[in-house]
Amino acid sequence: MTAAGTPVAVITGASSGIGAATARQLAHAGFRVVLTARRRDRIESLAAELTDAGHQATAQVLDVTDRAAVDAFAAGLDRCDVLVNNAGGALGADPVATADPADWRRMFEVNVLGTLHTTQALLPALTASGDGTVVVLTSTAGHGTYEGGAGYVAAKHGERVLAETLRLEIVGTPVRVIEIAPGMVKTEEFATTRFRGDTEKAAKVYAGVAEPLTADDVADTIAWAVTRPSHVNIDLLVVRPRAQASNTKVHREL
Repeated sequence: MTAAGTPVAVITGASSGIGAATARQLAHAGFRVVLTARRRDRIESLAAELTDAGHQATAQVLDVTDRAAVDAFAAGLDRCDVLVNNAGGALGADPVATADPADWRRMFEVNVLGTLHTTQALLPALTASGDGTVVVLTSTAGHGTYEGGAGYVAAKHGERVLAETLRLEIVGTPVRVIEIAPGMVKTEEFATTRFRGDTEKAAKVYAGVAEPLTADDVADTIAWAVTRPSHVNIDLLVVRPRAQASNTKVHREL
């Protein structure tokens, strides 16, 4: 990093899954990590874990859909070198004909507008660092569609286009824009949240798949991309388990 001192990485949605795994890996890579999420107990526990291990970590409760809160959070930071836009998620798996518009609205607000809020608020600090990086965690859903996924697919397509457009608009500034697009990742909450706590439906997503990706697998790609030399930009990294050839083609051992 260009600026003196320990570089700071802000991770949204750091209370579980990929966000928490990314916080651990970036802390181990030498960043002072700022953990944000809505669940105070989760991020404070993670911050304590990292601090006890000798790393620098702080926790800040934040809802990325609340622009005033995001702006206040950004104003309170002394610096920001890396922003990992991880907060997001899916709701429902209904066809277009019967999908709940409220689910679509919530997915757009968290995945797209949440990323917009944090990126806009922190872009000045990222630029001032002299060597900033914006990571946008999308999904293979942002690069193709599947039945029952239109709302999530639409949101992730929007988030992908945000990243692509931002890269065009700020070229020439000292800020990289990286998109990481994971395929099937088995975390403790993603599918369960999508199916509103129905663990049976959630389990069927991964049924017969010997080794779906883990949160650590994705966090590893994020940490690798962020720690490349400053002149190297990983525009897009798509990562899937070997058993998944596309959004609709998965090998299952049933």
